[in-house]
Amino acid sequence: MGRVFGKVAVIGAGVMGSGIAAHLANAGIPCLLLDIVPREVTPEEEKRGLTLESPEVRNRLALQSLQGALKAKPAAFFKPGLEKLITPGNMEDDLHRIAEVDWIIEVVKEDLRIKRIVFQNIAKHRKPGTPVTSNTSGLPIKDMMEGFDLEFRQHFFVTHFFNPVRYMRLLEIVAGEDTDPEVLRDVVQFGSDRLGKGIVFGKDTPNFIANRIGIHSVMVAMQEMEKHGLTVSEVDSILGSPMGRPKSAAFRTVDIVGLDTFGHVAQNLYDGVVDDEARDLFRVPAWMQQMIANGWLGDKGGQGFYKKVKSEGKKEIFQLDWKTLEYIPQAKLRTAALKAAKEAGDLPGKLRALLYADDPAGKYAWDVLKSSLIYAARRIPEIADDVVNVDRAMRWGFGWDLGPFEVWDAIGLDRSIARMQEEGLEVPELALQAKAAGGFYRWEDGVYTFFDVASGTRKPVEQPAGVITLRALKERSQVVQKADSCSLLDLGDGVLCLEFHSKMNAIDDQIIQMIHDAVALVERGHQGLVIANEADHFCVGANLLMMLMNARMKKWEMLEKVVADFQQANQRLKYSSKPTVAAPVGMALGGGCEVCMACNRVVAAAETYIGLVEVGVGLIPAGGGTKEMLRRLVGSLPPKMETMDTFPLVQRALETVGMAKVATSADEAIEMGFLTPFDCVSLNRDRRFLDAKKLVLTMAEQGFRPPLVNENIRLPGEGGYATLMVGLDGWLKGGTITPHDFVVAKKLAWVLCGGYSRPMQPVGEQYILDLEREAFLSLLGEPGTIARMQHMLQTGKPLRN
Repeated sequence: MGRVFGKVAVIGAGVMGSGIAAHLANAGIPCLLLDIVPREVTPEEEKRGLTLESPEVRNRLALQSLQGALKAKPAAFFKPGLEKLITPGNMEDDLHRIAEVDWIIEVVKEDLRIKRIVFQNIAKHRKPGTPVTSNTSGLPIKDMMEGFDLEFRQHFFVTHFFNPVRYMRLLEIVAGEDTDPEVLRDVVQFGSDRLGKGIVFGKDTPNFIANRIGIHSVMVAMQEMEKHGLTVSEVDSILGSPMGRPKSAAFRTVDIVGLDTFGHVAQNLYDGVVDDEARDLFRVPAWMQQMIANGWLGDKGGQGFYKKVKSEGKKEIFQLDWKTLEYIPQAKLRTAALKAAKEAGDLPGKLRALLYADDPAGKYAWDVLKSSLIYAARRIPEIADDVVNVDRAMRWGFGWDLGPFEVWDAIGLDRSIARMQEEGLEVPELALQAKAAGGFYRWEDGVYTFFDVASGTRKPVEQPAGVITLRALKERSQVVQKADSCSLLDLGDGVLCLEFHSKMNAIDDQIIQMIHDAVALVERGHQGLVIANEADHFCVGANLLMMLMNARMKKWEMLEKVVADFQQANQRLKYSSKPTVAAPVGMALGGGCEVCMACNRVVAAAETYIGLVEVGVGLIPAGGGTKEMLRRLVGSLPPKMETMDTFPLVQRALETVGMAKVATSADEAIEMGFLTPFDCVSLNRDRRFLDAKKLVLTMAEQGFRPPLVNENIRLPGEGGYATLMVGLDGWLKGGTITPHDFVVAKKLAWVLCGGYSRPMQPVGEQYILDLEREAFLSLLGEPGTIARMQHMLQTGKPLRN
């Protein structure tokens, strides 16, 4: 077991420093956040009678940074209140307090002289044995540590977080020549297990791995844009989703990062990589230098490569014309290659459709990618020992779906190398060797292997301790049952795992049937069931297209059967004689939320966004979600409170479900009632499978007993419904809700209040299930609901009708 990091100090309270402190608080770790003492008071402070000696002034920078983190969008904290774990201070009055902490993270300005002064001051107060790490994005360790004693150097290395810290998985670890491996291991384990980071090991080279490859890819995109005569928005339409990269692609990403920050990193590369064959590429183009001089820094400057412009009474997003430095309307790029990529089934298919197309988009994409692939191959072993660290760095740090070497495999090594050679390019030896070895990556006897250039052999891709991959189970023939939309896998030790793999993991009749089958199989001789998958999002809800098509054809009996089957499938999960545990990550919406609420326990990734959102498509939760909200809020009242007026609780349920509220973290989901205080949160999303499996085994070992069906849910009845209708009518007249919102909310209120039941008359779960199913089916017959469903399918956005 590694050392315990009970308290951490962050030195430097800028955007990165406050982000790191916030994420430490997310992990439940108290943190000391320090910055310099201001040299003058602000006019506002002066009006308040404050002086340079006032604590509020002396701690101003840390306090302001903390306030900035609280207001950050997306949110830096999992939930309000966690900021109380952060103690703001300053480096003159409070630096001695670092003697109390177990890890010190330096996050000051990227200036070698300033960093060395900070380290010298840290050395005066730090207790021996405490790790000190720098969040530098590329300053050499040997320069930072020159003149420091051996003990300090042994406990020093780089921990490079990525912004925003909460959301970016990557944590680059770079050791110095004297770094103690045991100290390094302890921080790595803590970063992975407690902070949920994906660890990548780089070398002490300029900008390490992710920024070295990532900045190169953006600079190539700019260079090729000039050659091909494309616009900013045309480039982003090619280099985003069609290439398996974030929608922000190249230029929108630079706007988010900040042109000044991007330019600084590019200049740092140019200055530091004097022997790099692509060094000249890192010179920031003259037109971009002018943008920086103009203060057009992107989001923080109000304009960059994109700008919001008022046009004909409405706001539009214009793009920069890099030739004239004027803002012009965006024009969508439509080519056969982009159309083919969009229609391709999977990412490898999208890439091949785009890159091998003979049209402007395909030619541009190929010219950008071939340069990136060759550059990445030439950086091994300079920046990292193997392709695995590079690919992980780009996936976790830049949000690419596939790293460069994974992309090379996906588009075909033979075909792409042949094309490069035809074009007269010198293909790196690494790529030629990987081609001869059968690819950069390959499955061999159930083991995922990569080509290791150092040994010239294939080696297993190492996974952190505690990580189970479902793909490996499939490669080892541990599939118990399979359908097009889902699979039932053997996790070992008597635990089965139900994996959804339909499009967006939407629930369909195959998944519903598999839930029934899985519970039956588990009850016949297994320890329990886990429901999880390896996709970015657990489940986006029911198959909307299927429901829309059948509603249009008025197949009401068939639809009622599907809904009833889903209700009963979730009831089976809840009342199975063996424990059931869901392990969601990302979006768990609608039916996905209902599956989680049905399971006995949940092991949720911290970044789980869960909610009952059916009203957005004109429906109400009918897979047991409405029933479960009532069971949790009203049905869990102790006997002594059975006579309590439950109307306020029903009103809360109406607001949560009727406003389609979605928890923005697993912590928030507990407070909103989608998860319970007995559920678990895992900051490391990759540990969910093992954590869920362990929980199943623990529950089984402790003599698991399923809950009793609740037949004593006391609801407000028709009187409560009438009261809710008064409020809803007021919202409609005041314009707070739309006419169809009113129709949907009326149905939801009817179910939540218990329909025709008398006030406080006990009703059972099946009674509520019948009500929600009836309301759901009646709404499917509403033209307003049909319009909402169709709009969602066409645009991905809700319709307010």
